[in-house]
Formats: sequence, structure tokens, C-alpha cells
Amino acid sequence: MPIIIPQDIPAYTTLAGENIFVMHEGRAATQDIRPIEIAILNLMPTKIETETQLIRLLSNSPLQIHVTLVGTESYVGKNTPLQHLQRFYKTFHEIKHQRFDGMIITGAPVEQMPFEEVKYWPELCEIMDFVKTNVQSTIFICWGAQAALHYYYGLEKIDLDKKLFGVFPHRKYTQFDPLLKGTDEEFFIPHSRHTTMTAAELSKAKEIIVLAGSEEIGPSVARSRDGRQIFFMGHMEYDRDTLKKEYERDLRKGLPIEPPKNYFRDVAKTLILPNWMSTANMIYSNWLNYYVYQVTPYNRDEI
Repeated sequence: MPIIIPQDIPAYTTLAGENIFVMHEGRAATQDIRPIEIAILNLMPTKIETETQLIRLLSNSPLQIHVTLVGTESYVGKNTPLQHLQRFYKTFHEIKHQRFDGMIITGAPVEQMPFEEVKYWPELCEIMDFVKTNVQSTIFICWGAQAALHYYYGLEKIDLDKKLFGVFPHRKYTQFDPLLKGTDEEFFIPHSRHTTMTAAELSKAKEIIVLAGSEEIGPSVARSRDGRQIFFMGHMEYDRDTLKKEYERDLRKGLPIEPPKNYFRDVAKTLILPNWMSTANMIYSNWLNYYVYQVTPYNRDEI
């Protein structure tokens, strides 16, 4: 089944070129099928790249999915053309009376700041209140996950000695959770962050189940017991060259950065063999199936 996005959004051409079934909104409106409504609150500075990555993962499903892109009003980044934001993004106030089957709240490069000092923190808090009543299940990614764990459960992030940067092996802590169905006993996820939430800190929230992680990176995949909150500490949505771009960016800025771990396959740092993409597709498909589609009411007003 198709992913439904505007025909003139950059992701449409990119994904169609990958033989992903994308459908423009006009064609979708003629079909007598209720699509799954997914909102993406995109807090990343590279909005076009991030929206394409997430839409690609959502497309790997037999469901018809309609995507609404959402941005913050209290802060507008400078890395995305304003005309793109005006054309394809809605503000929270434009969607706050709607209900969604699922929502994704991305990370943001602000993890070294106290939460309350982030310019759009009050607006994000309003959105996190909104998802409790208006969204069946929400994925929180990286800093977005840390922000949600802090806001909902009072948990605190801690600074790392150096940036956690690379592609890391994970092991399952539970064998039968639907979110990890079909994944291997060991699987890989990219990480790029300066802060973390420890297992000891997460254990303070009895509503949270940690599903996967490792000693090296700590907890990485978790959810609330009711499945309405999903927490990804890493970036399984990343493209094969995203870490390479981040590494080269930090080098240009003169920042202290080591090559991403377990990522480059040659001394020249040119060969990349992505080993996380099948896991990413599996987990996002599982989320859509088990935590959205199978439990969301047909009438979204009942969420």
C-alpha cells in the first residue's frame, strides 16, 4: 500500500526513484479506504533529509499512510528553505484539534542544553500533553526520547565524556515483544549524541520497559507498558552516509570528533556497509502494525 504525501515534496521524487509506492493526495482522496494518520514533529535542522528518511521507513508497510509534517512556531531553523516549511509543514496550533493514529517526535541537536533552556521547550511540552490524549502511539527519537522521559517521568539525562558516535550492536532484553518481532538476537543501530539516560535512571519509571541495549551504550529501545510511548535513543532512520556527513561537518568546524565507531570499512574512510537498515524497517513496520493499526479506533475521535 502507498505512502500519501504531496506530489511536489522532495521526498516524493526521491522515494519514487527507489520504487517505493508513493501516492499524491488527490489520488488518495478518490479511494474508499481509511488511511492511517501519522504526524511527524521534525525538530532536526536537516528537515528535508530527516522527513525523507522517516517517510521511507513508514512506507515499508501494507497500510495506506497519510503523513502530516509539523514544525515549531517558537523556533524556525535556518537550514531549511522557508518556502519548504510554508508549503509542507503545519504548526501545532493548526493540528491541535485533530487526532492521529501515530506520531513521531524527532531528535534535535540541543541535548547538551538543560531542557528548560531550549527555546521551544514550552511549545514541546504542550505537544507532549497533546499526544497523551490525541495520539494512539508516539515514537520519540534520541533527544526527543530524553525530553519525553524527563517531562513525563522526571528522569534526568547525563553528559557523556565524549560523543557517542557510530553504529553499535544491541541485544534484546526480551524475546517476545511485538516491537522487536523478526529482529535478530543482535542487531545494529546508529547513535550520535552527547548525553544518555542510564538503566538506573530508567528503572525509576516503573511504567517503562527497556527492550534492547548494551553495556557500551546503555538502554536504547524502550516503551511504556501500554505501548503508547516508544523511545528510540539512537537513529535507526539514518541513511548510509548520514554519520559520514556529521563527521565531516564536525571536522570542518574544528570540533573534537573521532571517526564513527564500527562504520567505515576502510582506512580511507570511504567504504560504508550499512548494517542497520533491515532492522529499522522491521521495527517501524512492527510499530505501525502492533502499536498503531491493530489498536487504534476506526473512528479517530475515540482515541
